Amino acid sequence: MSISSMQRITCLLAVACLCLTICDSAAQESKTVIGPSNPDLYHGANALLAGDAEEGVRLTLLGLQRESSKRDRMTAMSNLCAGYIMLEQLETALSYCDQVLQENDRHWRAFSNRALAYIKLERYEEAEQDLQNAEALAANARTVKIVRSMLLDATDPVAPHIVIDDRRRSVDDSDDE
Repeated sequence: MSISSMQRITCLLAVACLCLTICDSAAQESKTVIGPSNPDLYHGANALLAGDAEEGVRLTLLGLQRESSKRDRMTAMSNLCAGYIMLEQLETALSYCDQVLQENDRHWRAFSNRALAYIKLERYEEAEQDLQNAEALAANARTVKIVRSMLLDATDPVAPHIVIDDRRRSVDDSDDE
């Protein structure tokens, strides 16, 4: 048997297995989905990552209306919290983070997002508490570290150690007058 015939047989077996899986799944009233199960949530998340908060929030709200998976609902609400922070609608953002944390008090992204909203609202003690929770759940998460640095910048800004005194003028500048 040549390699190409072996590849054809392998392909046919894979297709047959897939067909059996689909038929078996249909009998059990479940389905095989190729690609995102909720395209609006998927595209909404991508829009938020690309910085398009308006489109990201719009698509995520659409996707959330028809989402039944608890995990995907919580991810969508966490994404809405982030999107509304991007839109500077901080109270709305807080409400979505609160909803996530009511359902799952171990959702570190919601703690991190809510901490960021608190920082923007200058509610630093609440931001600190949420950051402590996020760090306990995901100590090495990059976003948690970034939000921590933003809180430090807001509450304890770094003062420069070197001050440049530009009141002195060089000898060349005084000769021109």
